[in-house]
Amino acid sequence: MRIPILKLSNYLLISIQTELDDQTAIQFQEDLLNRIHETGATGVVVDLTSVDIIDSFIAKVLGEVVTMSDLMGSKVVLTGIQPAVAITLIDLGIHLQNVQTALDLEQGLMKLHQELGE
Repeated sequence: MRIPILKLSNYLLISIQTELDDQTAIQFQEDLLNRIHETGATGVVVDLTSVDIIDSFIAKVLGEVVTMSDLMGSKVVLTGIQPAVAITLIDLGIHLQNVQTALDLEQGLMKLHQELGE
């Protein structure tokens, strides 16, 4: 299953509405990086509101998506992180210190706009 990636101005918006399996996560990573390259997006908002739990592989891929997006010149804001997901990320040693987070998509867009000054 592919995760839809929407373009809004200079940003890409992703709302993950399904539990991620390994294959979907890798496909998402490839699709997002290709879309950043194609569109020149300066920012990405990844909404995780519907994701209740992640495993170590998905957590690793999520961390890599943030780093790879940054290398391509696109800032990432993660929104809607559930408590179990936050606990898993920290327990696995995946610290996203330089990543903005927000409670919901609207706040995520505002943070991205403020950070990029657009």
